[in-house]
Amino acid sequence: MKVFTYSEARQNFSKILHIARKEEVEIRRKDGTVFSLVSKREKDTSPFDVPGVKTKVTTQDILRAVRESRAG
Repeated sequence: MKVFTYSEARQNFSKILHIARKEEVEIRRKDGTVFSLVSKREKDTSPFDVPGVKTKVTTQDILRAVRESRAG
């Protein structure tokens, strides 16, 4: 883990973000406050990319259900 002062972090923010991609970075202020900077993991897939489900439901069944739900 790398540790930087607040002033160092401000002056080298791009560098700090680059380091945070690989490891945790702490930023310490004069008043003793400590902040931790950690990169979030990038997801390789969309949250909408879900596996399909095999059913015996047809397109007509789905359309009928939608029509019925709108009629009520």
